[in-house]
Amino acid sequence: MAESKGSRLSRKAEKAIAALLEQPTIAAAARAAGISERSLWRWLQREDFQQRYREAQRAVVDQAISDLQAATRDAVATLRRNLTCGNVFAENTAAQAILAQSLKAIELQELMARIERLEQVFESQAKGASRWA
Repeated sequence: MAESKGSRLSRKAEKAIAALLEQPTIAAAARAAGISERSLWRWLQREDFQQRYREAQRAVVDQAISDLQAATRDAVATLRRNLTCGNVFAENTAAQAILAQSLKAIELQELMARIERLEQVFESQAKGASRWA
């Protein structure tokens, strides 16, 4: 894989990463990128390619999370409409969904607080240990 300045990947390698994100198999990704499957397998063994591929995967996940967050307001509005729509089943389902998500949010907040406290303890212990090293 030819590289330009620094740790940048070649255009073909970047195209292969895009294909890996879009295609269901490595063979299909190789075809879409216009390279051999063997070349793609070799690139997947390279640390620089793996790192760039992981970054691209994270970007896709980050975008999906943003899309979900953007749809959350509409989802809550739909649940609120269903709370008083006159359909007992829909109203019960909406109420259960709201309650379940509210409880999960509380659990998540508590878990995040616990993790933050553990991180603080760990950091203070690490600082104390480095003074004695």
